[in-house]
Amino acid sequence: MTLEELFAPFGLQAPPLPVRGITLDSRRVEEGFVFVAVPGVPLPHRQPLDGHHFIPEALARGAIAVVGEKDLRLPVPYLKVADSRLALAQLARRLHGEPDRRLFLTGVTGSKGKSTTSALLHHLLQAAGRPTALLSTVGLRLGQEARPSFGHFTTPEAPEVFGFLREAVDRGLVGAVLEVSSHALALKRVEGLAFGVGVFVNFYPDDHLDFHGTPEAYFQAKALLVERSALSVLNTRLPHLEALRARPHLLFGPGGEVFGEGLREEAEGLRFTLHTPWGQGEAFLPLLGGYNLENALAASAAALAQGVSLEEVLFGLATFPGIPGRMEIIQKEPFRVVIDFAHTGKSLEAALKTLRRTTRGRLLLVVGAAGERDPRRRQDIGQVAARLADKTFFTEEDHRSEPLEAILEALVKAAEAEGGHYAVVPDRREAIHQALAEARPGDTVLLAGKGHERTLERGTEALPWNEREVALEALRALGL
Repeated sequence: MTLEELFAPFGLQAPPLPVRGITLDSRRVEEGFVFVAVPGVPLPHRQPLDGHHFIPEALARGAIAVVGEKDLRLPVPYLKVADSRLALAQLARRLHGEPDRRLFLTGVTGSKGKSTTSALLHHLLQAAGRPTALLSTVGLRLGQEARPSFGHFTTPEAPEVFGFLREAVDRGLVGAVLEVSSHALALKRVEGLAFGVGVFVNFYPDDHLDFHGTPEAYFQAKALLVERSALSVLNTRLPHLEALRARPHLLFGPGGEVFGEGLREEAEGLRFTLHTPWGQGEAFLPLLGGYNLENALAASAAALAQGVSLEEVLFGLATFPGIPGRMEIIQKEPFRVVIDFAHTGKSLEAALKTLRRTTRGRLLLVVGAAGERDPRRRQDIGQVAARLADKTFFTEEDHRSEPLEAILEALVKAAEAEGGHYAVVPDRREAIHQALAEARPGDTVLLAGKGHERTLERGTEALPWNEREVALEALRALGL
């Protein structure tokens, strides 16, 4: 597509130069790119960056046009808009040929379980013979081909979203499952997408308040997915359910059309009776944690709503391979080692309670708290760790621009108030080595907070990181 064609709907005349890409990150600009200057998001822990300040860098890197919200005179075509984020999504969608029109889109949002529900739904659709893409925190899939995720964002920026959907179309896939965060909805990263099915897994009002400000604003951001979906799959425990039910919907959970009965937590996974409007059957899901029943019901309901048969759903549940970094068992004996992404108090509590039920000995924990995130998380994590783990190794977890010492101090203060046993080991690799060295037969060691992520953010550096490989390295050092 040329610059002239790209800008035509906006009323700006531009030369017919070929456009090679579009971005809001000046560091990613290459020759032939359009740079969109986006005002930064104000957060309590830092001053926002303003993309308009990076226009000179973008031009130096080869930008052939700029989009922004200010009155500027530039040596390249400049499109002034009222909302740069909206324009970014509109331009990205146009540049990639509106790929969403040729795919059946399913969006998955919720405070917890988005990644598991998204991956499980993708697996159910694939197992039923429906070639589908997956865009999620834990990685990307084009059918069965796996790729790393775009970064730490649950949902990447609009150019990456539409570029990924374009590739899905080019591969001949028929649908895509997108994990959609409240940030993505509020920041217009998925603007312009119409979802065939929107899944609202659950809602916890005390999450992401550093960004949204209030529980009401947080809920309204997530509810945008329902507004943009032809059919919504809703948890019966959601707040404001009556308002959400004003649109076409399918309910899951207690009192819903899709529900589970007789849950049995076993060492290898969950067994339950799945009840649906399409019949009922005995289900097995090879995942630990009773909370995964909610994710299984959400994914099953979404698959059934798309025409997948009950028999195909039951087969897909039983053959789900799991998700890297989500209650992933690295070693079973002589002591168990588990990696999980739990990085809030609630998710850590759920993980520890699940593991306690099947741990013969002690429950050891390695955990930290991220910088540039709601500082209340540190208190929650410290308190939960002290109450539910026999010993906690407090360590780093993406402290970013915040001093690691201050984060560790907050964790320790919260743990001491609960009377917990702990050690402070700032280096995460060393903390994992120490925890595994202390483990005895029958113990469980939970490595929490990093999960699937492939970088560890120290200051301005994003260092390569693989929690699984570090754990295996420590086990080898112990001769295991």
